[in-house]
Amino acid sequence: MDSSTSTETPQPRVAELATIAEQTAAIDELIALARHHIQVFDQDLSQTGWNDAARTERLAAFLREVRGRRLDIIVHDTRYLESACPRMLRLLGAYGHAMAILQTGPEGKVATDPLVIVDGQHYLHRFHFEQPRAALGILQPEQAQPLAARFGEIWATGASGVNASVLGL
Repeated sequence: MDSSTSTETPQPRVAELATIAEQTAAIDELIALARHHIQVFDQDLSQTGWNDAARTERLAAFLREVRGRRLDIIVHDTRYLESACPRMLRLLGAYGHAMAILQTGPEGKVATDPLVIVDGQHYLHRFHFEQPRAALGILQPEQAQPLAARFGEIWATGASGVNASVLGL
């Protein structure tokens, strides 16, 4: 059975991650657990496999399975997405009603700790862009809520981000 459709309940846990590869795998695990809302904050999405074919297919499956699901992404710099992420742009084009990609505004530029928050209870928190250390929490709503609030503050600074349209090319 595909992990994205598994009904098996995950076990609560917190883990320290020391490498980008561990974070990439953790993000895939979080996507598989998502039922309602995925929130992502990153510098530019260039380090942890966001344009990978398998990941974008899992995200598409997440968005199409149930009406009302959301994928919200905010980045400091959209150039990588615009120039090197055609799969993410196709995903945005197909599911623009269920997802958004914004760029941080001036107030949000001070944030340096990438986040992935799923359904307000699972998270990946990288402590700083320049360091590979991170924490993964599964079924940790008490720890996820302050991160979700932080994401909300960063999101509130968001300005127009990536447009999936190819007009003008």
